[in-house]
Order: sequence, then structure tokens, then C-alpha cells
Amino acid sequence: MLQRVPEQPSTRDRILDIALELFSEQGYDQTSLRDIAERLGTTKAALYYHFARKEDILLELHMRLHELGHDALVQLDELDSGQAIVEAWPALMDGFIDRMAQNRDLVLLHLRNVRALEQIGADERHQAENEDLMDRFARAFANPDIPLADRVRMACSLGAVIAGLIDAGERFGDVESADVIELVRATVADMLASSAGTPGAR
Repeated sequence: MLQRVPEQPSTRDRILDIALELFSEQGYDQTSLRDIAERLGTTKAALYYHFARKEDILLELHMRLHELGHDALVQLDELDSGQAIVEAWPALMDGFIDRMAQNRDLVLLHLRNVRALEQIGADERHQAENEDLMDRFARAFANPDIPLADRVRMACSLGAVIAGLIDAGERFGDVESADVIELVRATVADMLASSAGTPGAR
């Protein structure tokens, strides 16, 4: 039986991966396109085929962060009732925690380069995708078919994941990120424990 050869990342993806490493190691402002090209093993001119500016690379990395919540949103869109959303929410948050944990470098990039990220705030694509992301979650929180108590717990659990993991291991001092991740998971589970199947106030 023939074994499937793993698909190699595209040059564009390799550029983004290397930029993520460098931006995290030495900061966005201290990293040049030449630095990225040298680690990639190519020329600065070759990068321009894929990215005209360093800001374009940062924008694409920011879009990767948006993608971490994409699977949860797709699943939400497929659910046909408020009760189904309430029942599915704990698993959606658990999956979101997993994706945040698996992409710590991406999360830390945003934490450590806040000023640089302000440069892409006015980008039309960024604004459109950010608004879409927020609107889709907001629709679930405003759904009148879901008891208000459950909607509040859902919103709070999402906030807990983001606040707890955005700088896990730094905000809480000298602790292991893995410990913080599991504590966030347990906290979210506690917040949602009374949701599924329990009527709440409307």
C-alpha cells in the first residue's frame, strides 16, 4: 500500500511561519524583510512576489488568529435551535481552548506587538472579517430562543477563554502555560455546567 506523502507548506506559508518566529523572538519593529528572507534562504526581492510590505505579513498572521474561532462559528451556523446551541457550546469552547493552546506563538505575537497591530486596524479586510466574527457570535448571544441565563454564561465563558489564555504563563507569573490552560478549561466547564438542559430566566 502506498503511503501518502505529507503535503509540504507553500512558500507563502513558510514565509508566514518564519515571520511569526522572528516577530515573537525579537519583535515586529526589530524584524526586517531581509531577516525573514535570510532565515527562509531566499532574497528580499523574492519576498515581494508574495508580500509587498511587512505590514501585509502581519495582517495575514492576524487573520490566522481569526481562524482559531472559525470552526466554532461554522458549527454554530449549522445548529438549528437555541437548545442545540446551548448543548453544543461546552464542546465548542473546549475545542477553542485546544486551538488557542496549539497556537501559543500566534497568541503571543499579538500580546507582544500591540502597537504594531494598531497599524493594520484600519485595513478594510481586517475590519470586515473582525465585524463578521463579532456579529456571528453576537447573534448567538442575542438569540431569544436561548434562555438569558444561558446566553450570559456563554458570553462569559468565551470571555474567560480569551482573558485566561491570551497571555497564559505571563499574566499569572512564573507558572507553566499548560497549568493555566487546564485551569481555564476547568473554569469554563464550571461556568457552563448548569447550562445544558437547565431552564434559565429569559
